Amino acid sequence: MTEATQPGLRERKKQRMYETVSEIAIGLFLEKGFDAVSVAEIAAAAEISKPTLFRYFPAKEDLVLYRIADHEDEAARVVVQSEEAPLVALRRHFLEGLERGDPVTGLSDHPAVLAFHSLLYGTPSLVARAYAHVERQEVALAEVLGGDLEARLAAGQIVAVRRVLAMENWRRVSGGEAVEEVRAEAVVAAERAFGGLAAGLARLA
Repeated sequence: MTEATQPGLRERKKQRMYETVSEIAIGLFLEKGFDAVSVAEIAAAAEISKPTLFRYFPAKEDLVLYRIADHEDEAARVVVQSEEAPLVALRRHFLEGLERGDPVTGLSDHPAVLAFHSLLYGTPSLVARAYAHVERQEVALAEVLGGDLEARLAAGQIVAVRRVLAMENWRRVSGGEAVEEVRAEAVVAAERAFGGLAAGLARLA
């Protein structure tokens, strides 16, 4: 990153504020439960006012979803940064994620990751709010695939496949199955799923 492209002091301070407040809130939610923690309590713990907190996070749910916000354009970045066909690049990226136990693939048994996912998927209001996160993934991916209706349909299918695969992995790992036992079947499932996408979306394969 060149000096010209580095964020300024104000932007860095703003970013730190987002990260700090989000982590404080998530810690409280994990300790007491999402519904048991008030916005006022979070603001007090972060030593900021409620109006300041709402300037950064318009909804209480956003305090949790901020942690995964940088994944909204992940699929789009993979496509843009690769010289491979889009589905080839996305398949490789997902398989590499399975290999290293990337939390995004659901194949991680780190206690902090499991706790966060349990909070996210176990709280109805967070699940509902997360749909906007999924929609933004689709929009970002569709844009780099061409931006037309065909691209939007393709992006919806790709994002859905990635999400369902990850959810299945998380379900099994959180249920007590060992990561190494799940990984082999997860790879087979991913290969099959991306093969199906390739058959239906030939121009991207």
